[in-house]
Amino acid sequence: MRDLHGRVINYLRISLTENCNLSCIYCRPDKCIEAKKDFMTKREVVSIVEAMAELGVKKVRFTGGEPLLRKDITEIISEVSKIDGIDDIALTTNGIFLAEKAKELKDAGLMRVNVSIDTLEKEKYRGLTGGNLDMVLEGIKRAEQEGLHPVKLNVVLMKSYNSEEIENFVKITVEKEMDVRFIELMPMGSSVRWIEKEYLSSQEVLNRCPRLQIVEKDYAASPSLLYKFPEGKGRVGIINTISNKFCDSCNRVRITPSGKLKLCLHSNKEIDLLGALRKDEDILELFRKNIPNKPEKHLLDKKHYNDKDMYKIGG
Repeated sequence: MRDLHGRVINYLRISLTENCNLSCIYCRPDKCIEAKKDFMTKREVVSIVEAMAELGVKKVRFTGGEPLLRKDITEIISEVSKIDGIDDIALTTNGIFLAEKAKELKDAGLMRVNVSIDTLEKEKYRGLTGGNLDMVLEGIKRAEQEGLHPVKLNVVLMKSYNSEEIENFVKITVEKEMDVRFIELMPMGSSVRWIEKEYLSSQEVLNRCPRLQIVEKDYAASPSLLYKFPEGKGRVGIINTISNKFCDSCNRVRITPSGKLKLCLHSNKEIDLLGALRKDEDILELFRKNIPNKPEKHLLDKKHYNDKDMYKIGG
């Protein structure tokens, strides 16, 4: 399916829950948020993917919150893996539960995993997230062992927190066949002022590591520019959400945990799919009617920000 700007929409990101076991400072600023339970059921998630597959979606990524908090996560992945047309199933996680779940996720049909990890220092990690870095590192190791390949590490750049660790993250790609992706902070929700203060352009990665050489993207619509050292086994990805936006090749739409269709991460507009599903309405027609109107580009450069914090939308 194409939007009115000629972009082929074949990538669906579905957030399965707002709940998370961590409190990352840029994503979930209020550590006392009450856990919610009224999210899409397994059947509703699968129905949405089935409809999108009819319209040409090939790739599905599950996010959160923390998607591994869903007790039915492996069942969801298993059912989605059986849908005709879906040939790529991925998951983004904080990695805390990955060691114990990697095998069952792989067996269910998960192909790849991205792990959010913004520092390699244990105490700093605890301060940034409230979590245990050792559990994340063990999860990454198990994901590699189970063949969830390639494992990608997502590093959100923050001026005061991890700018001095850039070289250490990049070094991982020399010895491991792993992608490390540096992501620019995106101003959203209640943390806009803090985020603007901590923003660091991903150009800093290239400044610190001038031997990195650009390589071909995995696919044209990928938001990540890829680099590697000549001797490196893995790659370095750079996602320039603000400094060099990639809207002209955006091929994705999102579903929030509460079943709202978002055509652009940075827009406040949402279409209520879950309400339509529960009224037994035709969501295929909702997709056909709304996806062509996907915005041409985000307006972060004009300080038009999404009102919601990231965890309410999906990472």
